[in-house]
Amino acid sequence: MKRPIDIPPFLVMEILERAQELERQGKDVIHLEVGEPDFPTPDCIKEAAFRALRDGKTHYSASVGILPLREAVCEYFFMRYGVTITPDRVIVTSGTSPGILLALSAILDEGDEVILPNPHYACYPQFINYVGGVPAFVDVREETGFELEPHRIRERVGPRTRAILTNSPANPTGHIMDGNVIEHIADIGPIVISDEIYHGLVYEGKEHSVLEYTDNAFVLNGFSKLYSMTGWRLGYIITPPKYQRLIQKMQQNFFIAANTFVQWAGIAALKEAQPDVDKMVACFNQRRTLILRRIKEAGFDVAKEPTGAFYVLANAKRFTSDSLKFAFEVLENASVGITPGIDFGSNAEGFIRFSYANSLENIEEGMNRLMNYLSTRTGAAQ
Repeated sequence: MKRPIDIPPFLVMEILERAQELERQGKDVIHLEVGEPDFPTPDCIKEAAFRALRDGKTHYSASVGILPLREAVCEYFFMRYGVTITPDRVIVTSGTSPGILLALSAILDEGDEVILPNPHYACYPQFINYVGGVPAFVDVREETGFELEPHRIRERVGPRTRAILTNSPANPTGHIMDGNVIEHIADIGPIVISDEIYHGLVYEGKEHSVLEYTDNAFVLNGFSKLYSMTGWRLGYIITPPKYQRLIQKMQQNFFIAANTFVQWAGIAALKEAQPDVDKMVACFNQRRTLILRRIKEAGFDVAKEPTGAFYVLANAKRFTSDSLKFAFEVLENASVGITPGIDFGSNAEGFIRFSYANSLENIEEGMNRLMNYLSTRTGAAQ
């Protein structure tokens, strides 16, 4: 198999890097493009990392991660979802991205298909293609909040289908899948790879883990979003029992182990940081309410309001049929970073993703700039 090297760019990073270049030139840019919490990492987590460093926890851990962290993950899943898992099924990774790569590598042969929604997190197809798989897209509908529909998945399942990739709460849509939908997807047959990195960032309703409905699933989660730990690079994968040893061996060879002292900080996140998380979630919800109102005032459409993560995927077709061109246009002329929908698949062309991982003041200022700029444009879809 020839390893694919012509990987398309991650467009949100292209926007961000241009924004940073403009900032170096002295421009003041409002960032509504990047999906990174702007809160500091909670003190209890930082203090746990300091303690681990002082105590000399700076050498290799076991490839699967330290046992106390894996036990803490199991306790967390039991308390949050009523799900019983054992520590041997938990493998600690340097963020969730290595977990995605490990799971796909474990189950795919060249030409095998993975079903995923369109739109989807921008990097999913690149992971699938890189290991020789084939992304099998299922278009999801704006009016349903871009939710994967089980009957559409069934129609797409073929002889080479090996997995269904889900993400709830979702990037880029902020949509939360109903438990009944997850259960029906789990019943279709292929193994489910469930990206649950935005769990906990929920403002209405309740998120569900796929493990509430089946053990025939990989769960990906981590600490970046909920605990404002993006730069710490800590995540984990929960494997079906039959894949545990294979995932462990790949981890040994490709990544060795996650950072040891960071793993000790992860225990503090799971056991001590909930009061900090509650404050962050309440603040995110205020921002969600504000940005939804301002997005609609600006003339964008939101058919179904998102209730999780920190994104809004808004219909911008009255302004553009080329979301990438539009995003750079807004950046250059209004000094506001936004993410083009095309980054997330063909079904999101004509949409713009707004991130509200920024302060209320910056969201207000960014939307004011955007509205002022849009009022100067002539024509509709440019």
